[in-house]
Amino acid sequence: MDGTVLVADDDRTIRTVLTQALTRAGCKVHATSSLMTLMRWVEEGKGDLVISDVIMPDGNGLEALPRISRIRPGLPVIVISAQNTIMTAIQAAEAEAFDYLPKPFDLPDLMKRSARALDSKRRAAAAVVNPPREPGDDLPLVGRTAAMQALYRLVAKVMNTDLPVLITGESGTGKSLIAKAIHDFSDRRSQPFVVAQAADLGGVDGIAQLVAKAKGGTLLIDEVADFDEDGQSRLVRMLDVADDHAPRILATSQADLAAKVEEGRLRKDLFYRLGGVSFNVPPLRERVEDIPLLTDHFLTKAERELGAVRRLSPEARAILRAFPWPGNVRQLENVLKRLLVTSSEPDISAAELEATLGGPQPTEPARAGAVENEKLSQSVARHLKRYFDLHNGQLPPPGVYDRVLREIEMPLIEIALDATAGNQAKCADLLGINRNTLRKKITDLDIRVTRRRKLM
Repeated sequence: MDGTVLVADDDRTIRTVLTQALTRAGCKVHATSSLMTLMRWVEEGKGDLVISDVIMPDGNGLEALPRISRIRPGLPVIVISAQNTIMTAIQAAEAEAFDYLPKPFDLPDLMKRSARALDSKRRAAAAVVNPPREPGDDLPLVGRTAAMQALYRLVAKVMNTDLPVLITGESGTGKSLIAKAIHDFSDRRSQPFVVAQAADLGGVDGIAQLVAKAKGGTLLIDEVADFDEDGQSRLVRMLDVADDHAPRILATSQADLAAKVEEGRLRKDLFYRLGGVSFNVPPLRERVEDIPLLTDHFLTKAERELGAVRRLSPEARAILRAFPWPGNVRQLENVLKRLLVTSSEPDISAAELEATLGGPQPTEPARAGAVENEKLSQSVARHLKRYFDLHNGQLPPPGVYDRVLREIEMPLIEIALDATAGNQAKCADLLGINRNTLRKKITDLDIRVTRRRKLM
């Protein structure tokens, strides 16, 4: 890479890491913890790329983007932020940031994006940027897992394009809410948002009426797999004759549309026309780490609507994390709303939650063997919680961090040694550590070296 990069972040460690990495890559770097200093550099004409945090001690990095665009049209800005919500991604896109990455970010990924920014020939004229919108009470997406962060970035990228978008996922994951968010934060937000279901295509003029109603706005085709052959044919014709004032087309489906095409139950040409951009909304069981965040969000929302203030006991929260949630986010919200109405005490107990869920839930140890697709992080979290619970409300003895690392490291190294037939060079490469480090760990952890795992 070649160029001068302006780095603005109040975290000194991040400034140091980025300065070292960019310097090694061949760039000159100016780093600061002050937004005022960054803006002074921009006004002085310094820098070919800006990498900026959002929340700074003396201002907001997102709010500074329009000013940067006015002062230096075409100067690319990469936004990095710990405020990992869909609003941040959308605001970064609205402010025409070159790119957006949530913290913690992957350094090699950021370096690749920086190289693309520096190599770009973009010299756009100063843009009139809509001011960032404040988060509404009905924020449709809540989550900080990697899967949700990737979804936020994709939503922000496709928001103001005219490409059709196909949103797939299980029932209750929030497909329709995502479609509404794409419309509400797009340039078409002042135009109609119309939902079309299979029953709406009745009559010769059904589809024409829908298109006219959604003119210039967004037409959401809800559960496209439910449309019969005649309805699919009409949709194809509608997409083929779209004019300049035609609505943008979004579609949702909880069915596997590729399988429907193979079965002959969905027209191939409709499938390809709708899938300009496709993304899948993950089920709640694949983002268990988001359950506490979603729980607090829905409790706060329900409290405002119902006027009741309730808290969940720690035991109830543990049950929420362990429950498989076949109805996904919608089921979680409905359960919490019901509890706020039916609970008579400020603290919602585990027994009340179990009754609402349909009876006692399996205990954590009992569930261990039943969760076939459980992620490693979930399994580790479950065992760690049980370890803390064994101390009957008291804290475990000091040194938990080292004890836990030892418990994980030892079986990992033993299994890796078995998998590589005791070849320590291969084992070190497999683990991604230095061979001398591996030798030291074998000694420190007192790992027995069998014939199969003899020292090299």
